[in-house]
Amino acid sequence: SNMIKNSILTITVLSLGVSALAEDWPNWRGPNYNGATSSNNLPVKFSKTENIAWQIELPGPGAGTPIILGDRVFLSSARIENAASGKGQLLALCLDRKTGKTMWERNAGSGYRPNGDGADYRLDNRGTYASPSPVTDGETVVFFYGNGDLVGFNMKGDKLWARNIQKDYGDFTFQWTFSATPTLYEDKLYLPVLQRDEPVHGRGKANNPSFILAMEPKTGKTLWKHVRPSEANKESLESFGTIIPHNGELLIAGGDVLTGHNPDNGKENWRSGTWNPGHREQWWRLVPSPVAGDGVVLVCAPKKQPVYAFNPDKGADLIWKSEGQISNNKDILTSDVATPLYYEGKFFVVYGEGRDKTIAACEPKTGKILWTTDLNSNKLVRCSPTAADGKIYLQNHGGEVYVLESKSGKILHRTEMGESRDDQIRSSIAIAGDQLFIRTNTKLYCVGK
Repeated sequence: SNMIKNSILTITVLSLGVSALAEDWPNWRGPNYNGATSSNNLPVKFSKTENIAWQIELPGPGAGTPIILGDRVFLSSARIENAASGKGQLLALCLDRKTGKTMWERNAGSGYRPNGDGADYRLDNRGTYASPSPVTDGETVVFFYGNGDLVGFNMKGDKLWARNIQKDYGDFTFQWTFSATPTLYEDKLYLPVLQRDEPVHGRGKANNPSFILAMEPKTGKTLWKHVRPSEANKESLESFGTIIPHNGELLIAGGDVLTGHNPDNGKENWRSGTWNPGHREQWWRLVPSPVAGDGVVLVCAPKKQPVYAFNPDKGADLIWKSEGQISNNKDILTSDVATPLYYEGKFFVVYGEGRDKTIAACEPKTGKILWTTDLNSNKLVRCSPTAADGKIYLQNHGGEVYVLESKSGKILHRTEMGESRDDQIRSSIAIAGDQLFIRTNTKLYCVGK
């Protein structure tokens, strides 16, 4: 019966064609887990006041990317009730895609504070617990927050289940706020917790293991927990990346290595060589998720180091690595925070940390740099680029949005969508149908009439 079900599903998907998929953005890296989609007629020129379908005031900040499925938009947000006592909420929001009107809003936070630290809505002043993005398969929508709260709702907003990963498996051991986004793939919900093996700031326990969790989306029940060991040291054990499904495997980068896992039981199929020889560097936490394209998986070593291209089918051989920013060459291929984009047969890598914030296009098989564009941004760029319709979209910490031509790297448009004092805006720009969904600290814009 499974075969019949699958073939019916395949026929349905084929008859809907790609256009149906281009209508949705079901996880923070889009329908293909690579930042790109097949939308057409996307806006180039817009501002806070022009070409806006709707805009809404958000209840509070959050770094997550809005998720779009069918007639709904999902996003999470923190609500600060009392900054002095740290009282606040972690919200799960569902909006009407056509109007932006709130369909439902739930407080999904349990108020869990690891070791009594931080507030209900944040651990440190760099961001809030509403940093991971929601994920949906059209039946269940799952919200995860950096304090470990993981909550499943149906489309109507009924809470199906709730659990706290720190309560269940011990307090996280991260330098900053944990913010990996979960993955819904086939019939399972996956969450990686790649963390330090010792207490951090007095939180967590000695020999704390790194692991991957697989759960049932409708109940939240654990199906399996796979411990993923690593030789890395200290902060280099920590990863904030998302599990990326590729060719029937789960890819995850962290602890100085890229690994491929069996989705049915978590078993490790292979592991790549390291970008940290001898695991010498102890403070190389990893933020970007891996991205796959053209038979290559790209991983970004942190802090101005090279990007590495591995072949997942050939024992995870290294195909090439860039020079990183160590080279004096102006063309740089490195990323410390932004997850790269794969689009139209090319990788696009954003370096948003230094004096020169850049985006570069390269060939997947060779690493040859095709173009580099200086974004001339005073503020950091920590959102991950997204693309469709020959255009690349990204925004900086202040909510200044860039539209680039993907073939040439030419900047077609830049516009301030944030407010004058905004900072720490990290949400990626979601693309669904012929519209963009742009989240700043205070607003969500639906761009494109």
